[in-house]
Amino acid sequence: MSRKSKPTWKQRAKKILGQLHLWLGLLSGIIVFIVSITGAIYVFNEDITHFTRRHVIYHGEQNIENKKPLPVQELQRIVNAYVQEEVSSDEVTIPIDKNQSYQFGFHKTNRKGWNYFDTYLIYKNAYVNQYTGEVLGVYNIRENLFFFTMILHRSLLLNGGVGSLVVGIATIIFTLMLITGIVLWWPKNKKATKQRIWFRWKNIKGWKRKNYDLHNILGFYTSLIAMIVALTGLCLSFRVLTTGIYMLLSGGTADYPNFDQYKTTAPESLETPQTIEEIIEKVRHYYPDAASFGLDLEDHSQSDHHHDNLSIYIKNSPFTYYDNHLLIFDEHSGDLLFNRPYQDQTLAEKVVGANYDIHVGGILGFGGKILAFVSSLICASLPITGFLVWWGRKKKKRKPIRTQHHEK
Repeated sequence: MSRKSKPTWKQRAKKILGQLHLWLGLLSGIIVFIVSITGAIYVFNEDITHFTRRHVIYHGEQNIENKKPLPVQELQRIVNAYVQEEVSSDEVTIPIDKNQSYQFGFHKTNRKGWNYFDTYLIYKNAYVNQYTGEVLGVYNIRENLFFFTMILHRSLLLNGGVGSLVVGIATIIFTLMLITGIVLWWPKNKKATKQRIWFRWKNIKGWKRKNYDLHNILGFYTSLIAMIVALTGLCLSFRVLTTGIYMLLSGGTADYPNFDQYKTTAPESLETPQTIEEIIEKVRHYYPDAASFGLDLEDHSQSDHHHDNLSIYIKNSPFTYYDNHLLIFDEHSGDLLFNRPYQDQTLAEKVVGANYDIHVGGILGFGGKILAFVSSLICASLPITGFLVWWGRKKKKRKPIRTQHHEK
């Protein structure tokens, strides 16, 4: 009788990694599936929303070169009267393209709410023709599929802090699974490599082998993109990671650029309804090729936070957020205090600011979103195919041993 050879350290390590991969997958599978499938749905949110709302995004007003928009404060009163909510609109998004309508937002949240429905009490957008004051459409974002999907993706519809923590932990586990999965996938030799880089089902009839290949091969090809999406998602869940990346790229400092020295110093008596219109025209003058910018319409005297000035961030592109510019105004006089284009940002600011756009693939344009979409769908399939691999092996182990009965 020949003795059974002892397993090598590589074999033992691979077995341990296999068990780790299995149990981490069983532990986080449902959450990974939910987060991945909702991520896939949300990727094209802005593109689809822009397409389906074209009739309100573009007001269709003729001869606008000879017309002046109504003052924002007047438009705000019109929209408030039309929507008739218990809160006033607190922000307006103004497009640089004058063919597009103004968008007013209504928000009321309960920070102590433990779930989606208790937290987002009022969340509406109203589109208005700024030349006539006609309200073109009102959308209840609280009931919007994409907004619901986003909150499910970020926090499983739970309180933001608790839900984000749960999703963050599941994402850490998923990241570990990607690493262990690559180690387990890694072929022993050239012959094994051919079997693991593409499907060879010509002579395969059983579903177990096909499912195993789906899990291994699709998991391998999507692993790099999935790792990027997971790591950027972790930065959204854990602020400390974002701070760490910023410190790494900024030479060790965690302090973001501070512009507190630019303050509103003019007396409030100088502020008139025309002041905000002058500010709007100045933004258009400095960034005529940008996409849009937002204005805070909150009553600063009743605000729960301090305002030193009027800071306006200008989106350079309609479907991305990383390339934004900053203008700071004296909100009473309308004087421009500071202009900081995107090009003047530090490398650390640019990288941290691009995190969301990297996460959804928008950093690479529409093609990047397709990559993120396909990758998210594959990630959603991995817990399912992985569970079926485990279930198939479990059933095989439990298969009863047949015994033969002989007549005496």
